[in-house]
Amino acid sequence: MSKIKFTKLSEAQFRETPHKVDVREMYSLTDAHVMHITLQPGETLKPHKTPVDVFFYILEGTTTVHIGEEAVDFEKDTMVESPKNIVHYLSNNSDKQTRILVAKTPNPQTNRAL
Repeated sequence: MSKIKFTKLSEAQFRETPHKVDVREMYSLTDAHVMHITLQPGETLKPHKTPVDVFFYILEGTTTVHIGEEAVDFEKDTMVESPKNIVHYLSNNSDKQTRILVAKTPNPQTNRAL
């Protein structure tokens, strides 16, 4: 039996979130939580804070990353860091789909002392 663990996007669990967009859980252990987000043209996440550091890796398209008072468009193959406890959100202001991998470390859902 193989010890290699993997998750296919097509089989990843869909997560119901307040953002009402396509969010799929790819990885969730104590030290990290990784989600895959697909934003269609015009879709936007709700502004929010997280109690842990977050990074966004743009997989496809152009994503507008809003952190604090700043908003910058980033193209695919770019990683963007967002420190904990700062309002942030993602939006797709383009005419094409964008896909983003979002990683939180440590996993805020494990109630680990920060």
